[in-house]
Amino acid sequence: MTEHDPHGEHRHGDQREDHAHGGHEGHELDFDARAATWDDDPEKVERARVVAELVRRVTGLSGSTRVLEYGAGTALLGQALVPHIGPLTVADPSVGMRGVLAQKVSSGVLPDGTRIWDVDLATGPVPAESFDLIVSLLALHHIPDVPAVLRGFAALLPPGGQVSLADLVAEDGSFHDSPNFDGHDGFELEELTAMLHDAGFDNVDLRHAYDVEKQERSYPLFLATATRRGG
Repeated sequence: MTEHDPHGEHRHGDQREDHAHGGHEGHELDFDARAATWDDDPEKVERARVVAELVRRVTGLSGSTRVLEYGAGTALLGQALVPHIGPLTVADPSVGMRGVLAQKVSSGVLPDGTRIWDVDLATGPVPAESFDLIVSLLALHHIPDVPAVLRGFAALLPPGGQVSLADLVAEDGSFHDSPNFDGHDGFELEELTAMLHDAGFDNVDLRHAYDVEKQERSYPLFLATATRRGG
């Protein structure tokens, strides 16, 4: 079920359409085209740094923490966490983004041994793997079937494992303002909390994480951290 390529990329099945950045073929191609210059935007780098610092404070990382970044893009969040964690796995359905990730591993920006996955937890099989922490940054709102992905996260965590997910607070649709966007206009926090509980998580901690300034407007991001239920 798992194939390997020369960059250590894992493909769990061949599920690429519902992609963590878009859930839409057009979005996937757009992210492919933007991948090479994604990190050139200093705001994206700073956003990841700020969110990573909050993840550190909330989750209590250690040098042995096994981390999966889902919908990773170029893994700016995982990259900021690297000095504070153990093994890192990064998952993204965009071929272009995974190409940048492979370059980061080969150049030493990401640690040697970082695994690169093409996996879709909404429609594909859940890998037979285990992590201590799953993180994402602005990925969830691009996923049509969020409950299915949250259940996939739960399956990848032992009891006591954590998710720490940063995304948009519910907004009026102006953040993307595109007829091609088929994701979510952010999340009502009570609804997201209920989805986490239904997927097998408890102790949901919600915090303000960051404000994205765009077109003279401010869009707040939350960080939702929760613990995999035991039993």
